[in-house]
Amino acid sequence: QVQLVESGGALVRPGDSLTLSCAASGHTAGYATGWFRQAPGKGREFVASIRWSDSRTYYVTSVQGRFTISRDNAKNTVYLQMHSLNSEDTAIYYCTARSFDSGSCATAEYEYWGQGTQVTVST
Repeated sequence: QVQLVESGGALVRPGDSLTLSCAASGHTAGYATGWFRQAPGKGREFVASIRWSDSRTYYVTSVQGRFTISRDNAKNTVYLQMHSLNSEDTAIYYCTARSFDSGSCATAEYEYWGQGTQVTVST
């Protein structure tokens, strides 16, 4: 059984940077991992994903150039570095994993989810 635990969420100001971490336990070798987010009153939105085999990354257009997803296989941890944050980035951020090593942006294709960590961007 895979368990995912996010950390690093905070209240930050517009323009700030923040790094989220996702610690995985269980067998995740060969799993693609990713981040989704859900803003108040909205559906869950794909943010970024990374493949296990070649670390190829995928991003939603709105974060491309500002966010970077990475993973440390030795620590079994996935990171999301976020720069130039703005109010539209305010959301609960969820770490996720799927046993098929493909960078899907579809919520339904991910089997494992963390509990989420709150990111609030406000003055």
